[in-house]
Amino acid sequence: MEKLNKLKWVVAIAAAFFVGATFNSKVSAATINNDYALSSNQGSSLRTNNNVVIAHATAVYAPAKNVATYEKRTWYSNGAYVQYIVGDGGKIYRVGQEGYQAWGAGSWANANAPVQIELAQTYDNAEFHKDYVTYVNLLRSSAVKYGIPTTVDSGAWRGVKSHLWVTNNVWGDHTDPYGYLASHGITKAQFAHDVKYGFSSSGNNVKPTPKPNKPTNKRAVHVTYALHQKGKKWLNPVKDFNSGSNGFAGVPNSAHDMLYIKVNRGSLMYRVHTIEDGWLPFVHKGNKKDTVNGVAGIKGHMIDGVQMYYTTPKGETYQQAYYRSQTTRRTGYLGTCADNGSVAGYDNFAGMLGEPLDRLQIHINDNSKY
Repeated sequence: MEKLNKLKWVVAIAAAFFVGATFNSKVSAATINNDYALSSNQGSSLRTNNNVVIAHATAVYAPAKNVATYEKRTWYSNGAYVQYIVGDGGKIYRVGQEGYQAWGAGSWANANAPVQIELAQTYDNAEFHKDYVTYVNLLRSSAVKYGIPTTVDSGAWRGVKSHLWVTNNVWGDHTDPYGYLASHGITKAQFAHDVKYGFSSSGNNVKPTPKPNKPTNKRAVHVTYALHQKGKKWLNPVKDFNSGSNGFAGVPNSAHDMLYIKVNRGSLMYRVHTIEDGWLPFVHKGNKKDTVNGVAGIKGHMIDGVQMYYTTPKGETYQQAYYRSQTTRRTGYLGTCADNGSVAGYDNFAGMLGEPLDRLQIHINDNSKY
């Protein structure tokens, strides 16, 4: 059975926004809520082949709980449901039964996917971060569980597949989840990277990249960075971070349009998101005189997000970039980011999209000093 047209979903779920079963408020980000699960005599009785895990987005801005409520109530009349809906700040709601066909992306995908997962949509960036970590880890752990590759949208007919991949290679007209992910700054490449490696902090049994338990060859890494104040000039560079006005790059309550970062050991790649352009390409050098290859940003365009990855020299103790930012629209630093995904909820980038970044702190170590 084919999936219900998502335009119809938008109308139906919006109508259901104020309707829902009782929700267990104690459910954590890594716990599956079964309040909306189909009973044993509901849903398809056909087993699946274990070839793909399907990644969806709901195409409607409504709580995940409401989507789950709606799918449980209308699974047969509308011919549409999946195994899991993720949302509401990193919560997981079960509807269909794993290993049995869901009705989510057409007959081929339904027959080959033991798990299909919907990501509920929100305008709240902090809520999105929590949802995204749980969504990625559930996709990844589901693939591992069923012996499915964790590669996303590869040319092979096994792996984690977006609904867009199904449309392009099998049947259909849906393009999710990429439009929604892009609205929060997540590119296809970033999504593929995150599913392949997973996040270590949301509790879905995804293990982080192994690293030494104790420093065996730890070397001091210093990071120097500076922001360019929009409409003015380059500010003085900052080395690592400390307290006071010299402990961050930027000017409080001011917008910035360019950034450079350099390290004394290893290598660092970084990029910025601007309000006008979205995510710009990664930069691998730090030189304010080289605005093509040594600087991230575009003069006059306001930075609202920063992302970076540090690579430790071979043979040395694993270290990573820890960084955080503030914006012109709120007081206090946002959550700390870690480039390997070890800080729950804030691992993808520093900043709040739509709000100009006014200060930035960075240090490189094997643990956070904030």
